[in-house]
Amino acid sequence: MDTIWFGKLTDTPVGTVWVGVSARGLGVVFMGAAQEGFEAEVRRRYGKVRLQESHSHTADALQQIREYLDGKRREFTLPIDWEGMGDFQRQALQATFAIPYGETRTYGELAAHLGNPRAARAVGRAEATNPMPLVVPCHRVLGADGKLHGYGGGNGLPTKAWLLQLEQGAVVESGA
Repeated sequence: MDTIWFGKLTDTPVGTVWVGVSARGLGVVFMGAAQEGFEAEVRRRYGKVRLQESHSHTADALQQIREYLDGKRREFTLPIDWEGMGDFQRQALQATFAIPYGETRTYGELAAHLGNPRAARAVGRAEATNPMPLVVPCHRVLGADGKLHGYGGGNGLPTKAWLLQLEQGAVVESGA
C-alpha cells in the first residue's frame, strides 16, 4: 500500500491548507479546515493509501505555499505527481502549471494550446477536478468573458478572486 505523507498550514489568508505528498511528489493541496475533507480528497485521487503525517516529507511544499501566500514566491519548484490522471487532464493541468504568475488564460485559450480549440468545456472539467489548486494555478483560468467561473478551493470564487488580486493587484469581476 502506498503512503501519502501529509502536513498543513494554519492561519493563512485562504484558511487551513493541507498537502499530500507521494513518493513521486506533491499530489494533493486542499484548502479547508476539516482533516476529513483532506482525507477524502486524497482517497479520491489515490484510492486506498496509508496517510502519515510527516514534516520532513511536506516541509518544502508547505514552505513554498506559505511564501506564495505571503507574496514572496512567484513559482513553485516542487516535484509534482502527475501519475494517475487521464492524459487530457494531465495535459490540461500541465498547461495550467505553466501559466506565469500574474497572468491569466481562458478555458478556450488552454484548449487551443492543447490543439483542440473546441475542448474548452473539457478543460473546465479538468480544472474543476484539479487536485493541487494554488500550486497548479487553476485560479488563473477564466471564462471566455474574462470573468471568474467556478473554483473548488477554499471559499470558492472569493478565494479565486483573492489569489488573482495577490498576483495582479486588480479586482476581477465574478461571473454568474
